[in-house]
Amino acid sequence: MEPSYAHALVRDHTIYACVMGSRAFGLATDDSDTDLRGVFLAPTALFWRFEKPPTHVEGPAEEQFGWELERFCELALRANPNILECLHSPLVEHLDDTGRELLSLREAFLSRQARETFARYALGQRRKLEADLRTRGAPRWKHAMHLLRLLMSCRDLLRTGTLTVDVGEQREPLLAVKRGEVAWDRVESWMVRLAAETEEAAARSPLPAEPDRARVEDFVVRTRRASALRAVETDPDHEVVQGVVRGGGLRQR
Repeated sequence: MEPSYAHALVRDHTIYACVMGSRAFGLATDDSDTDLRGVFLAPTALFWRFEKPPTHVEGPAEEQFGWELERFCELALRANPNILECLHSPLVEHLDDTGRELLSLREAFLSRQARETFARYALGQRRKLEADLRTRGAPRWKHAMHLLRLLMSCRDLLRTGTLTVDVGEQREPLLAVKRGEVAWDRVESWMVRLAAETEEAAARSPLPAEPDRARVEDFVVRTRRASALRAVETDPDHEVVQGVVRGGGLRQR
């Protein structure tokens, strides 16, 4: 896939873009990067080719990453932590009508599955921190800070049914961890306590057991159909495709 082609999809077809990372989490400092994340809608006509559009694109700007709408929704339905947090960023950079409908579906993606996916991701990060302790004598404190933040986010999501990205009043305690001002045994105890609170919250969570896949699928199908209709309207020779898009199906010959 040519970078220019992929970058054009992001440039011309982004429906939602936001800032993520430390700036969205309320943990930014003077040296923090600006991480851009977004969702683009590849025109339906591109799927009629053998070479399909990319499911994700890195760039074109530095620290920018975007997902094609369908891939984004698939990951969100699996309660992928990075994707769910992207949907709830307080720093929205771009939003069109399709993007607004995507954001209106935020609660449809949320479920108690978050307990498993967030915990699995947290366990992987915890193992990396422990490996650093063995090999370097100290963890990577920035990673420890973000692991604590993730555990808090999961606990509060399960408690309230709402995903809040900004850490609020926990900013200074977390930044103290990043600066290495908190002993590892205290950080470790904090992690253990958060994990226990998460388990307790999961038992009484107001979230549904499963996300609302049907509602999300309806949105994706309608969005694809609208894109296809626009393509057909600009090229009237696509009579067969027009019949499929409008529900007529393919006639046997």
